[in-house]
Amino acid sequence: MSWGNKAGTRARLMWADGNRNSCRLLQRICSGFTLIELLVVMAIIALLLTIALPRYWHSTDRAKEAVLKEDLAQIRIAIDQYHADRGKYPDRLEDLVERKYLRSVPRDPLTESTSTWVVVSPPEATAGAVYDIKSGALGTASDGRNYTDW
Repeated sequence: MSWGNKAGTRARLMWADGNRNSCRLLQRICSGFTLIELLVVMAIIALLLTIALPRYWHSTDRAKEAVLKEDLAQIRIAIDQYHADRGKYPDRLEDLVERKYLRSVPRDPLTESTSTWVVVSPPEATAGAVYDIKSGALGTASDGRNYTDW
């Protein structure tokens, strides 16, 4: 005789045999997971998380660094185009947006702010105010350089 897949089927079969105590015992054994089984599963999940989470955090840091490099490159290209067209550097970053060289001033991905960019003035004071731009983020990148040196 087949026991079936459900605890209720087993209980009915045991009840049909007339042994009431073995039916209760069978329902207790088959009704759920034991504490040991749950602890083993939780330990396996915790082990997998300890392997995966550090890799995830490092990948998000590297992604922010890549976005920062790309934003700096795009802003520097816009500054150079502005200088080539107008013969002087912009007086502020917003001039690049107003003159349609940029759609908007990008947020620094590390500080998550548009106001933390560090503006480098040109050697000649009459040539404008924005010669170059650097990140205002504190700290060191994954390659060992400071963010303010990029």
